[in-house]
Amino acid sequence: MPDHAEGLAAHAACVARDLNLLGLPPANWPATLTGPAGEPVLDVLVIGAGMYGLAATAALSFKGVRNIRMLDRAPAGQEGPWVTTARMQTLRSPKHLPGVALGIPSLTFRAWYEARSGTAAWERLYKIPNADWQDYLLWLRAVLRLPAANGVALRRVEPREGLLAAVLEEGGAERVQLCRHLVLATGRAGTGGPARPAGMDPALWPDLAADGGAPIDVAALRGRRIAVIGGGPTAWDHAATALEQGAARVDMYVRRKVLPQVNKGRGSAHPGFFEGWAGLPPEEKWRILAYMQDLQAPPPHESVHRALRLPGFAIHLGTPVLGARRDGAAVRLDLGEGWAAEADFLILGTGYAVDPGAMPEIAALAPRIARWSDRYRPPPGLERPDLAAFPWLGEGFELTAREPIDAAPLARIHLFSHAAFASLGAIASDIPGVSVGAERLAHRIAARLFAEDIAVMRARLEAFAEPELQGTPFFDAALAAGGKGAP
Repeated sequence: MPDHAEGLAAHAACVARDLNLLGLPPANWPATLTGPAGEPVLDVLVIGAGMYGLAATAALSFKGVRNIRMLDRAPAGQEGPWVTTARMQTLRSPKHLPGVALGIPSLTFRAWYEARSGTAAWERLYKIPNADWQDYLLWLRAVLRLPAANGVALRRVEPREGLLAAVLEEGGAERVQLCRHLVLATGRAGTGGPARPAGMDPALWPDLAADGGAPIDVAALRGRRIAVIGGGPTAWDHAATALEQGAARVDMYVRRKVLPQVNKGRGSAHPGFFEGWAGLPPEEKWRILAYMQDLQAPPPHESVHRALRLPGFAIHLGTPVLGARRDGAAVRLDLGEGWAAEADFLILGTGYAVDPGAMPEIAALAPRIARWSDRYRPPPGLERPDLAAFPWLGEGFELTAREPIDAAPLARIHLFSHAAFASLGAIASDIPGVSVGAERLAHRIAARLFAEDIAVMRARLEAFAEPELQGTPFFDAALAAGGKGAP
């Protein structure tokens, strides 16, 4: 195995050469704006320094939009779920996916991994360990010199005189940062919070229940009876983790009688879906969305085997949990028809909701935001309330308004997360589409900035006076300087 520092230093030089050959990143070109009191204005503020925040910031810089900033509330190295709340042992995606490459081979995960660990290690690798993926993302942030800060949270965003005022909290103090565009790259957890089934008593939290995407003191599960609701990947990984940490028993309750068998998401992870989805008519999008929602994705076979080989695991198919409440120091589960079960702790593996009204950063604007329910009415039998709650986004991930009067400020807010799935497809949800999504986002924002700055762009064009024919018999100094000269 090569020396890590030496291998990565050599690879960083390769990245620098690739970027130099491509002329990336170009010089910043948008006009410089100041606020009403002369305060600085960012062209783009990116919230979230995980995978999608990194991709968005890098893609924007590659377009020459460099007056940008990326912020994350988490400490450095703990952005996203990979080494914090994720319970799988490896990524679920195949190792050969490029990662956050943006079309540059030296930025792929494989190139980084081989530089760090060698080609033989790459050949032996089955799937990517979570910690390695986090290290790769941190390396990208460093090698691309992305402008980022940790420990800063966005509390809310407010329209202000044609701009956006982002109210930030850092070190217990609030401050305002003005920006022209805001990108919310806040991951699955940032689309509206956990999706809790009906009947879950909120009084169970935090001592007797936890949502699957929340931090859990797994050591505290030792010797306890754990109930897990859900049959998807997160539920299986939580079940296995609890048993590995010494839980006495895990009972998994799944409403379906048979687990899903085929991951249709992988069947749609190709350029056709990535590039073509946005242009489909709403009725075609809805038909496919409903089809995929009804089928759902199965847990990876690795997650299933991981749980099945552990003593104390039991799965109850066809057993929906109708309610859960506190019963002394335990959790009592209502299984219907007079049946009940008891556990010492409950974990919900039921995913996340998509609801702009539950996103604290934009909750105050939610009544003005258009959703799918405002723009499309499905035919009888295809009603899906969860899908109807998705925001109706424009082609650059921007919010759209229910009423025209609200269009301008909302169009400056971009949801670069799973909240874009219904409108733009899986290019802001998972690893396969990340580069496509970032490129689309950066292209649309750059075009919007150029249109807004067209007066400055024209003035710069008119002021450009680099003579081409100087030193030839045809040089006309007055014409080259913008004078009247020869026609």
